[in-house]
Amino acid sequence: MPRPTAPRPTVAQLVYGSCTVILSTLAMLLLSQTDSGPGVALIALVALVLGLLVALTVPRPKPAAPVASPIVASSADTPAPRERVPAQAASAQAASAQQD
Repeated sequence: MPRPTAPRPTVAQLVYGSCTVILSTLAMLLLSQTDSGPGVALIALVALVLGLLVALTVPRPKPAAPVASPIVASSADTPAPRERVPAQAASAQAASAQQD
């Protein structure tokens, strides 16, 4: 029986989590000015937990809504296509009509 797989993290979640870990570690180390090994380990652990929380709270993109099939209009509802006239021909016709 296959095990259900967890959803994979998005790029935004990885970036936000990683930046949080790095910046919070630097900030806590600079502010606490600790020199002991256990102090540094505690700060690293707190930064990892904080980065995990940030990564998990980044909103996930919503799945795309299914596309409905297009409604085909009947020929009575569709207007007749207009005749396309190039711009130069239209301006030449208008100029000759003004001269007459």
